[in-house]
Amino acid sequence: MRGQTEMRLEGKRALVTGGGTGIGRATAELFAREGAQVVVTGRRVAELEDAVAAIRQAGGRAARVQGDVGRPEDAERMVRETVASLGGLDVLVNNAGIIVRNASVTSVAIEDWERVIRTDLTGVFLVSRFALQHMVEAGRGGAIVHVSSVSGILGDPNLAPYNAAKGGVNVLTKNMALDYARHGIRVNAVCPGRVATPMPRSRLKPEEDWEEILARWGKNIPLGRVGRPEDIAYAVLFLASDESAWITGTTLVIDGGATITHPPIG
Repeated sequence: MRGQTEMRLEGKRALVTGGGTGIGRATAELFAREGAQVVVTGRRVAELEDAVAAIRQAGGRAARVQGDVGRPEDAERMVRETVASLGGLDVLVNNAGIIVRNASVTSVAIEDWERVIRTDLTGVFLVSRFALQHMVEAGRGGAIVHVSSVSGILGDPNLAPYNAAKGGVNVLTKNMALDYARHGIRVNAVCPGRVATPMPRSRLKPEEDWEEILARWGKNIPLGRVGRPEDIAYAVLFLASDESAWITGTTLVIDGGATITHPPIG
């Protein structure tokens, strides 16, 4: 572990949406180890409490705010309560997201289209909106990192709403980077490929074996394995830290080389 003086987020106050599981939780735990005070948000209280307990048990500082990023009143409250709890906000990680499969433009239910767009794109807009208002007013600069996807760069069969939402996030990243650079606020995105998180595992059929699926996916990845949440968390840490002080408006692909040779499927 790094020494106290080497912590990359020492003194920073961070908000991580979707911080109860998967990439969000790995990011929150890593941020805390690197010296940040962290607030995690999400819809499921039990997962948030478990994440906070783990961070505190490891000696970190964390709190939680329950809510839905797609609801304006919840998004505003997430930021407001984070600022009140931590005394400010320096880093925002927009990680909350959902996916609907078997969803072409003609097959997806309109309700499912709207639900994915509301969480994966509008949620990023809403939480960023309220975080930016605070950051601009505070005048200390800041860093925002969106957890997007390679699905925002390449097309996937039957993932129309997810592709549209993540593509929107990637271009919104560039827009925000331009609009808020003069305030010293950097905005970047990471685009993960296949990652072993609870989201894909939760959709397994009873007869499917998770380890076999990971091994099969790994065969199509040049680096030979599926990503881990920590692989993404370390990239988010870099973009949130002062080590990336001259980087803004970028979308960093983290996929083990998968998109070098072919688009990801599903």
